[in-house]
Formats: sequence, C-alpha cells, structure tokens
Amino acid sequence: MALLVPALLGLAFLVLPLAGLLIRAPWGTLPARLAEPQVLAALRLSLLTATLATVLCLLLGVPLAWLLARVEFRGRRLVRALVTVPLVLPPVVGGVALLLVFGRRGIIGQWLDQAFGITLPFTTAGVVLAEAFVALPFLVIAVEGALRGADARFEEAAATLGAGRWTTFTHVTLPLVAPGIAAGGVLCWARALGEFGATITFAGNFPGRTQTMPLAVYLALERDVEAAIVLSLILLAVSVTILAALRDRWVGSAT
Repeated sequence: MALLVPALLGLAFLVLPLAGLLIRAPWGTLPARLAEPQVLAALRLSLLTATLATVLCLLLGVPLAWLLARVEFRGRRLVRALVTVPLVLPPVVGGVALLLVFGRRGIIGQWLDQAFGITLPFTTAGVVLAEAFVALPFLVIAVEGALRGADARFEEAAATLGAGRWTTFTHVTLPLVAPGIAAGGVLCWARALGEFGATITFAGNFPGRTQTMPLAVYLALERDVEAAIVLSLILLAVSVTILAALRDRWVGSAT
C-alpha cells in the first residue's frame, strides 16, 4: 500500500496532460480546423516524409540488424552502441551533426553539391534524412531482437540443402522475422512522424516544404492555440493507434 500513492501520482502525471489536451480541444470546430490549408499541408508532408524515412530505414536497417544478430566480428558491441546513440542524443545535436556532414560545406554535402548539384539542408529530402536518422535505431533494435529470437535451425537446414546466403535470407530469414520487421517499421514511422529537433535544425521550418506537424504545432502555439491543439490531437491519435496495434506483441513478449 505504501507504493500505491506514488504509483497513482505517476499515473496522474502522465495522464492529466493528455486529458487536458482532450478537454481543451475545439471539438465544435474540429472538422473546419482539419480542413485548413496549413493543417492539410503539414499533415500531407508529415505522412509523406515519415513514410519515405521508414522505407529508407528498412533498406538500411534490416541488413544492419542482420549483421549485428548473425555475424560475429570484432567491435560488434561498439557498433551496436553507435546504432543506439540517436536514442539518447538530443535531436537538435543530431541536426547539427547532419549539417556538418550533409550541409553544403559538410564532409559529404560539399561533394554532393559540387559533383551533382544536390543540396539536402532545408529541403524535403532533408526532412526525410533527419527523420530517418532519429528513427533508424527503433527499427534496428526491433529487427535484431526478432532475429535473435528466431530459430536458427531453419536457416541451417536451408544452407544444408544448398541454399545460398541470399536465398536463405530472402526465403527463410525474412519470413521468420516478418512480424518483428513490421513492428519495427511501425515504431520507426511513428518516431519519424513526431520528429522535431533534428528536422528544424537540419531542414528548417518552411510551410509546404519542410514544415511537418510537430513544427506546425510549435509555430501555431505563437498565433493560434486551437490549431496547435488540433495538430497535437492528430499526433496523439496516431500514437494511440500504434500502441493499440502493437499491444498484443508487447504483452506476448512480456509474458
């Protein structure tokens, strides 16, 4: 019983701000607010960039997770630690780091600009890159966990039957860990959708080009609180939907 009071206080601390958002929401004008051009533009851009960032994370993250889970090599712990750094790194710092690498005077960005005329900062592609940077660890961790939990005997049997490494990976490994990839992809998409710090630092806040929903919320707080609440409700609805969709997986793994 001694733990009940602080437990309830902790629950209230987490729930009351969300309840306040729902209480203050302009429900009567919500449909009209959702139809406002700036809201629709931020929503479309957020959905597009989060989806593209997730695709990029899948292309890069699944092979990286396989490498960490299946290949023994010196420095694997260091690589795993580096992969998880964006989880604890302040997003603004991540944006600065991206500028130093992909900016017009960055290590890679300077070469891209001179050789191909490609500029990433303050563009929609820059938003995708910033979102992928902060979201990739969620995918790698989920897929690596699924790979470690999968029965390796199926892969060994495929190799015994003469299947090559690529055939085994595409026809055996991927189907085995497909639920883990799906869960990681959903978490990755949600994290990309809610990214703020790295995006505003690396891509800026230009309506229709780089202004995603979190950035629109930040801007709306200064001039239209109700618009900020509407955008926040959209992000809250997405988060709740994702949590509900992944609940069975998390509960199953906990039991």
